This record gives sequence, structure tokens and C-alpha cells, in this order.
Amino acid sequence: MKNEMWSGRFEGVSSSLLEEFNASLNVDKQLFKEDIKGSLSHAKMLYECKIINQNEFNAIETGLKQIQNEIEKGDFKFDIKDEDIHMAIEKRLSVLIGSEIGGKLHTARSRNDQVATDFKLFVKKSNLEIQLLLKELINTILNLAKTHKHTIMPSFTHLQHAQAVSFSFYILAYGFMFLRDIKRLKSSYKLADFSPLGSCALAGTSYETDRNLSASLLGFKGIMPNAMDGVSDRDFALDLLYDIAIIFTHTSRLCEELILFSSSEFDFISISDSFSTGSSIMPQKKNPDVCELIRGKTGRVYGNLVSLLTIMKALPLAYNKDMQEDKEGVFDSVKTALDSLQILNAMLQEINIKKENMLKACQKGHLLATDLADYLVRKKNIPFRQAHFIVGKVVAKAEKEGIDICEIKNLKQYDENFDEDANALLSFENSLNLKVSEGSSSVKSVETQIKILENFLQETKI
Repeated sequence: MKNEMWSGRFEGVSSSLLEEFNASLNVDKQLFKEDIKGSLSHAKMLYECKIINQNEFNAIETGLKQIQNEIEKGDFKFDIKDEDIHMAIEKRLSVLIGSEIGGKLHTARSRNDQVATDFKLFVKKSNLEIQLLLKELINTILNLAKTHKHTIMPSFTHLQHAQAVSFSFYILAYGFMFLRDIKRLKSSYKLADFSPLGSCALAGTSYETDRNLSASLLGFKGIMPNAMDGVSDRDFALDLLYDIAIIFTHTSRLCEELILFSSSEFDFISISDSFSTGSSIMPQKKNPDVCELIRGKTGRVYGNLVSLLTIMKALPLAYNKDMQEDKEGVFDSVKTALDSLQILNAMLQEINIKKENMLKACQKGHLLATDLADYLVRKKNIPFRQAHFIVGKVVAKAEKEGIDICEIKNLKQYDENFDEDANALLSFENSLNLKVSEGSSSVKSVETQIKILENFLQETKI
């Protein structure tokens, strides 16, 4: 079949294999709203610049709105021969209002800048949607933090017991990770907020257009100042994919810990039945599949980032057909992020924190050892390395007796450097509140951290 779009140049017909291989309609048809929005703003600009007249603009506007209504209702007939969503809409427009007027819509633009504009609009919209879900997730974390300021648990390095902290302090660490994710998305949004529309194929146009007008109508801050860069830039897509990849680094770490903490070995938390699954053979099983899926999908979004980086790494300017492969990975990562953040937030809202089990776990691993060393430095002016050695010997003695140092009744019996007041250190609550540095695990510090996140949520407009 002969391709109508380039039939003036080609005498032969396109292979049916080429039509299917070359087409992106099945992927990019979800950009129909962005394409119609971009076309409406372009038509408005053409009218304001007296390139089309009032009647022509009215006809184009009416036709595009009808097409959007048809697609939303499911009445629009997609045909793979139209190649992509842009040509599908343009072809339907010409049927509705006649090719003489419909064909004028493509004046002073190319599919190159049209595609880039539509894609950028999608990326900007998705960026904001992800930011909103991150704000909701931080709010859930804040609610947990406010409830569990005195819920004591062990912290870990190398997955070995380290020091006593509160669950509030622990979960706030993720709150600040997600805060950075929002800041990263905001930075990416600012970089993406420049319109490529009007760049045409790569060199601009001989028509006296007003690119700033169409950019303003589309909600862009400004225009891409170089037309060749405008049509070939995909940094905005890479930025979003990178931002999503970092978000999943954070969610995957959290989910890994929730998986561990919900196991019989830890038994720190239980995940609601609403967000757990069973086994086809073992009746007793309750599996943390939500966490495992989010952890697994992390590899998927990493792959989408690497894929687009690889596509773009050696492309000569300006547009190349390789760039048709830019959207599917972004669409997938965006959907994965939206779905995962929503269900992670809902799951955390129903999580059960097992305070007694967490506290009991603190009685293993000698979590108070650093506090004892710090005591010797402060009270006895002993160099920290020497204090470290002294407490290490105390730990060794306690282990020989089969007890944790928190169970010692009289520290002086273990080492003469300890006075009677040192026994007060053998308290996990005291251990928390001995920390006075900014950002520490004390209740006072945790309350400050909560306030920082609350202020961020209040001040951050999306």
C-alpha cells in the first residue's frame, strides 16, 4: 500500500512488513491528549500570526475537540497504516473538516517538534503525579513517626545489631530520602519546562511565527532556543527515568527491610492481610508479595533508563528514527512508579509494629556498648580508642557469661573505670536521649526531624 504522507516522493508501495515495523501507534496513542493540546495551541498561534484565518482556526479547533471526544469514548478507529498518533489525528481531522483546511494545521511545524512537544507534556504531567504520590507517602511516614517516637528497635550495620534507635527515627530516614526524590523531580521539571514546538524538522521555519505564544498556551516557561537541540533533546525523558530509578532504589531498600522485619526470624512487623498473599501448597504462609514486587520492579525501571541512555549515546543530530524507541520505557516506568507508590503507601498505612518484639531484640548484640565507651571519654577523659578497648573487654566477659551488656547489674564489677552512675546507661530509652547532635536518634531530635518534613510538605507546591 502506498503511504499517503510521503506519496509525492515515493512511487513504489510500502511493504506491509515495513508498515508494521515502522509504526509506533500502538505505543504512542496514549499521547492523544498531549497531541491534541499541542495542535490546538499551534493552531491558535498560526491564527494570531495571521497564517490561518478565523474560520480555519475555528474548524480546526472544532475538529480536534471532536477527535478527542471520539478517542475518549472509544469510537475512534485506529489504523496501523497511520503509523503514529500524530498522523492518525491529522488524517481524521482532514476527514472531518476537509483536507484543504486540515492540511494547514501542519504549517510551520514538523512531526519532529510535534513528537518532542507531546512527549515533554507527558513527562511534565507524570513528574507532577509522582511528586504528589511521594508527598502522600511522606505524610504516611510522618504519621508512623509521630506514633512511634518511643518504640525502641535495634539498628543495623552489616545487618548486625548496632545501636538502639526508635522506629520513628528509622522510618524518618526514608522520609528524607523521599524528600530528596521530590526535590530531584522539581529540578528535572524546571529543566524540562521549555517548548520545542516551532523548531520544525531541525532548522526552524520561514513563517513569522510566535513560539513563545504556543509555549505559553501549553504551560511552558519558555522555548528551546536552538531548533536542532529542540527536536533531538531527550534529556527530559532521561531525567525522569533517572529520578524514577532513584525513587525505586529507596523503595526497594525499604521493601527489603519490611520483608526481613516481617519474617519469623525478626518478627518486628506484620503486613496486613489486605496486602499479603498465601501459598498454593503451604496453608500457613503469609507472603509479603507487594514488597517483593516493588523490589523486583526496581530492575525493570533501571533497565528502562539504561535502554534510553543506550539509544541516545551516539545519535548524530538531529532526529533519528531510533528515537521512536524513547517512549515505551518511559510509559512503563511512569506506570510502574505510580502503581508502586500508591500501593506502598496504602500498605504502610495498615502495617502493624510489634513493639515488644523490637524491644526484646535490643537485648541481643550489646547495643549499649558505644554509650559505655562515650561515658569513659566524657567522665574519665580516656581516649576513645582506649575506651573502645575497655568496653570490648566488658562485652567479651558478658558473652562468656551468656548475657548481653544490658543485663549487667554492676558495671564496676566488670571494669573499675566505671562508677555507680554508669549503671544508668544500661537503658535503651536513655541511650536514645543521650544523643545530642543534630539529626540524632533522641526524641528531641526526632521531633525536630518531623517538623522539618512537615514544613517541607506545607511549603512544597505541586
